[in-house]
Amino acid sequence: MTTMTFLAEHACLSSSINGAVDAFSIANIFWKILGGKGEEPLFQTHVVTVDGKPVTANGGLIVQPDHVMDDSHITDVIIIPAFFAPFSFDNDRGDAICGWLRAQHEKGTLIASTCTGSFLLARSGLLSGRLATTNWQFAHYFQKRYPDIHLRIDRIFTEDGGIYCTGAATAFMDLCLHFIEKFGSRDLARRCAKSLLIDPDRQEQTPYIVYDFWKKHSDTDVLKSQTWMEDNYALKLSIQGIAEKAGISPRHFIRRFKKATGEPPLAYLQLLRIENAKRRLETTRDSVNEITWKVGYEDINSFRRLFKKHTGMSPRDYRDKFSFQPRQSF
Repeated sequence: MTTMTFLAEHACLSSSINGAVDAFSIANIFWKILGGKGEEPLFQTHVVTVDGKPVTANGGLIVQPDHVMDDSHITDVIIIPAFFAPFSFDNDRGDAICGWLRAQHEKGTLIASTCTGSFLLARSGLLSGRLATTNWQFAHYFQKRYPDIHLRIDRIFTEDGGIYCTGAATAFMDLCLHFIEKFGSRDLARRCAKSLLIDPDRQEQTPYIVYDFWKKHSDTDVLKSQTWMEDNYALKLSIQGIAEKAGISPRHFIRRFKKATGEPPLAYLQLLRIENAKRRLETTRDSVNEITWKVGYEDINSFRRLFKKHTGMSPRDYRDKFSFQPRQSF
């Protein structure tokens, strides 16, 4: 039997605990149906808190623990929940959790974070120098705060040395499927995926990313150029032309732009064009050729390659997935 321990903490997303507990309960049911070994269930789940007292999750839901966090019971896996921003773990409870995680990892316990739980895991130091992912909406903040972590924001799921991370919100289900296959079987994971209506082949969160064009900085000249680029992205633009609009020499403009936004100007322009192409694919019936020209590209093949590079999908596949159609009623 595999013991899964869920950490609950104030302001966490209870769904990343409750949903995972349900997934492992369903796995136990199918384990028996498929003729699993022995009479014991495949998974046993526990919920712990720092002091053994209930915590108030996001939305006011109360999470009742089974144990105090540092009880001596043996566990195979610890799962850290997601948290809504703003979140801070620079306090006594955060210190206690991080110490416990480090001690458990030294014993060989597998440690996993879901969504923004990666920030708590990063604070513990266990992600230093390792591969990780997190909710794509917080990638910029994560990279600035923890530059020594190899962040792969395109990934839904990462594993490095017994440390696991998942992408945004519902990616905790991908983590569950991984552990169901790891401790059960591939057939069991396949049955659970069908039962839970989860695509077991999801590898990337890239198609879901909406690029946040970083404007929370104090460089007013760069901010002015960003606004101008947003209004004129479909034109033939050059670094020199954009720099002139900002009143800065091209060399200094490139340096200041990257420092303020995290992206070189031309890469930023490319993201602007791709994001607008995505919006047109989602909301219009314009052909891919028309969209290519409207967002500032002339070579359709080049546009298709760039689009797939940034989204992981072809323009047609992206439209099929994200162009919302009225649901049929019967």
